Amino acid sequence: MTATTASTGLRVADLAAAAGVSTDTIRYYEKAGLLPPPARTASGYRSYDTTAVDRLHFIQGAQRLDLRLKQIGDLLAVRDTGTCPCEPAEAMLQRRLAEIDTEMARLAALRAELTAMAEALPSPACPDPAPGTWRPPAPDTERGGDPS
Repeated sequence: MTATTASTGLRVADLAAAAGVSTDTIRYYEKAGLLPPPARTASGYRSYDTTAVDRLHFIQGAQRLDLRLKQIGDLLAVRDTGTCPCEPAEAMLQRRLAEIDTEMARLAALRAELTAMAEALPSPACPDPAPGTWRPPAPDTERGGDPS
């Protein structure tokens, strides 16, 4: 950081380089409320203090855990009070783990279904589909049968 940057803060490009993100990402986080609005220079440039780099690293770490921006904002709000965000973070992470477990179960069921379909093909009992169609057999109602 140069002497000029130290006295005036970090411009958006400097902050982006220091945190390894794009300037658009910084502006987006600012609009989303994850980064507080920075001071402005006399010429209107954004001037971030060095704590913004730490804040961006926190956001990036939370995103690696697949937390939503709203959740990250909630954690930052607790962190900004000076209180340890451990308790809210634990509850949030437990909820996220439950969501992941649910999604993994759904994907495992989908995988089993796809595997069964793939193993059943090709089959001598598999008729050629009519042109423009590829779907499961129609219910009895489409075949003219009684729907009850």
